[in-house]
Amino acid sequence: YAVGGWADAYSNTVPRLLANLKCPKKGLVGPWAHKYPHFGKPGPRIGFLQETLRWWDHWLKGKDTGIMDEPQYRVWMQESIKPLPFYDERPGRWVAEPTWPSPRIQHAEWFLNAEGLSLAAGPTQSCLIQTPQHMGAQQGEWFSFGFVPDGPADQRHDDGASVVFDSAPLAESLEILGAPVLTLRLSSDRPNAFIAARLNDVAPDGASTRVSYGVLNLTHRDSHEHPEALLPHHTYEIRLQLNDAAHAFSQGHKIRVSLSNTLWPLLWPSPEVVSLRLESGVSRLSLPIRDDTSGDDTLAAFSMPEAAPPQSATSIEPDLFTRVVERDEANGMTRSTVVIDSGMTRLDAHGWEQGSVSTETFEICDDDPNSNKASVHWSTRCNRQQMSVRTRTETNSSLASTPTEFLFRASLEAFEDEERIYVKQWEERFPRDLN
Repeated sequence: YAVGGWADAYSNTVPRLLANLKCPKKGLVGPWAHKYPHFGKPGPRIGFLQETLRWWDHWLKGKDTGIMDEPQYRVWMQESIKPLPFYDERPGRWVAEPTWPSPRIQHAEWFLNAEGLSLAAGPTQSCLIQTPQHMGAQQGEWFSFGFVPDGPADQRHDDGASVVFDSAPLAESLEILGAPVLTLRLSSDRPNAFIAARLNDVAPDGASTRVSYGVLNLTHRDSHEHPEALLPHHTYEIRLQLNDAAHAFSQGHKIRVSLSNTLWPLLWPSPEVVSLRLESGVSRLSLPIRDDTSGDDTLAAFSMPEAAPPQSATSIEPDLFTRVVERDEANGMTRSTVVIDSGMTRLDAHGWEQGSVSTETFEICDDDPNSNKASVHWSTRCNRQQMSVRTRTETNSSLASTPTEFLFRASLEAFEDEERIYVKQWEERFPRDLN
């Protein structure tokens, strides 16, 4: 029984397991990030513990819980919503497919034409893709736990720096379930490049909500195991599969495909400034359309969430989360800083106090992909006043690059009552190997 969430970094795991396992199987994907469904966010939450008990009672105790009589794949069909980096709940409804992959899913092709996204192919034209090095600052964290505003924000800013293809406003709502796939005919002026694609839901007021995205190092176009450099200016047809999604585009909204060859700081830049050329009219998007909704209205409701009561704890310092993007126009530098401060908490049963602060910093300069720098500082504190125990660790790590190498540095310090009792430092260089 594979369980996941659309806001989790591992959202593709469940459908891929269902598609490839040769055994009794079930899949469940809710709106959650990387937390259990009985307390995860975004909601709605479900009685996950009761659901797992039904599974184990069936397979370990031979009880007839009815769980294997239900549809194989059940997901939360998310609806159009204002783009925000945090949601307490995502509007939508539970839907299900008897099997996955499902023969009920129909694939519709939309062509990336010079004038926009259309069901009919337009004339072939060459489109330049050369996006700014700092494009991508609205994408949020790759790995989210769902409790702080670290998800993708309004995509309009990043869309404005990308090559976009919009559909006309939809005459009626359109539901997708599965992995959108792009077939792109393109060339590169450099032997090493990547392409990033985002599928967005654009509201009538222009707000752009990310539905799915996908990236591909173009040297991996034929194989991840045996990458090959690109032949400059040679046209390739590449297949780019985006993350699985379950989304209902509202009537009057537009479907948008946004293409870029940078996605900072989510992706490390290419070793050189790259220009891609896309052939519009023949490049296309395949959407997994879910028109057959039979059975959705008869799905059994999940139980209400249940859990053991948490340990009694007292907050002695407040938590804090900030995500700041700064632009230095004088020097053409962009900086993104993420601070995650858990505060300080005391466990009442024995007085143990714990807390941590992490600071992620990313910097990049215009037109210089090798100016990119990433660093993380993490401080943890653990105290027990009754035993006069006060400990702290400080870790630092940084990553930089040249056109041929990655440079990694790290350090670890441990303190007891402010006396440093341990220190270690690392420095390693790694060949980029077409990355």
